[in-house]
Amino acid sequence: MHKIGLIGGTFDRFHAGHRSLIEVGLLHCENLEVWITNDELAKSKDSRVKSWSERESDLIDAVSENASRVSTHRLSDKFGPSLDSNEASAIICTNETRESCSEINSLRIKNGFTPLEVISVERVTSWDGVPISSSRIRDGSIDREGGPWIPDFFRVSDPHLTPKVESQLKEPFGDLIEGPEEDTTIAAFEAISQISQSSNFSGPLIAVGDVTVLAFQNSGRPADIAIVDGQTKRQEWPESKDIDFSLYENILKCNSPAGSLTRSLLHSCESSISSWIRNGERSIIRVSGEEDLSPLFLHPLAPIGSVVLYGQPGKGLVIRWCDEESKTRCRNLLRGFSTD
Repeated sequence: MHKIGLIGGTFDRFHAGHRSLIEVGLLHCENLEVWITNDELAKSKDSRVKSWSERESDLIDAVSENASRVSTHRLSDKFGPSLDSNEASAIICTNETRESCSEINSLRIKNGFTPLEVISVERVTSWDGVPISSSRIRDGSIDREGGPWIPDFFRVSDPHLTPKVESQLKEPFGDLIEGPEEDTTIAAFEAISQISQSSNFSGPLIAVGDVTVLAFQNSGRPADIAIVDGQTKRQEWPESKDIDFSLYENILKCNSPAGSLTRSLLHSCESSISSWIRNGERSIIRVSGEEDLSPLFLHPLAPIGSVVLYGQPGKGLVIRWCDEESKTRCRNLLRGFSTD
C-alpha cells in the first residue's frame, strides 16, 4: 500500500463519481492528498462552479468517515505537487485523465524523480448510461447520484394532480416581484434588473403564461423559453394575439389538459431546453389545455443558473432561480402525481 496518493480535480457538486475515485484511492493508499482546483481556474471554465470553500466543505462532509486519511489542498495550476513530490508514490485518476498522468510521469522522469503509480478508476455511469460529471449536473441532466430529475412514470403515462400535491402548490414557489396588473411591464423590468445584476444567472430565462411572456416581450427582453396557452385566469385572453411568435426560432405545440402533466408537454420542454443549450435558440411552446403546472417540468430539466418566472394575478411576477433545491422540490412534487 502506498503511503500517500494524489488526486486532483475541480470537485464541483461532489457526486458519486468523485466518491468512487476517493474510495479506490483509499484502498491503495494510507493517506490521500486531494488537490481542489482554485476558483480562478475553475470558474474560467464555468461560472456556475461553486466556490473553493463550498467544494472543499462538500468533499470533507462526504469523506467524514475517513477524515483522518484525507487532506485537502488548493490547486493553482495544472500539475500541483505531482511533478516534484518525494512523499507521494501514486496518483489516482479516471480513464479519461490517464493521459495527463502519463505526461506527469514523463516530466518526473526527466527531472530525476521516480514515476508515480497510476491507479485508474472506471467512471460511474448515470441512469442513462452516460458517465456522471459535474458539468452534466450543472446542465440539469442528472442529480449527484446520476439519477433523473423527472420520475420514470412520466415517460410512459400522463399523470394527474392529486389533492395532496395541489395543497402544496398553493403557496408561490419563489419570490414575488410586485407590480400592477394593468401594467405588467413594471414587474418585468424589475425582474430583468434583478437577473442582469445577479452573478447566478447563466440562462435561459423561462417565462410561463401569456401575460408573463408578453410582459417580457414588451420590456424588450423576450424570454428564451416561453410557454403560452392563450388564457389568463383560465379565461381566453384577447391580448395573447400580441405575442410575437417570430421572436422564437422554434415553435412547439403540445397538449396538456388542466390538472395533468403529459408526455407531450414533457417532450416540448425537453426540446426547447436542449435547443437553448446546444444552439442558444429561443423556443415558444403553445399548449392546448393549460400551462400552469409546466414549472414542475421546467425546473428539473433546466440548467442550474436558469430562472423561471410566472404571473401571480393581481400581485405581480414570481421569480425562482433554478438550482438543486428547486429541482429536488419539483421532483418530490412530481412523485406525488397519480397515474390512476
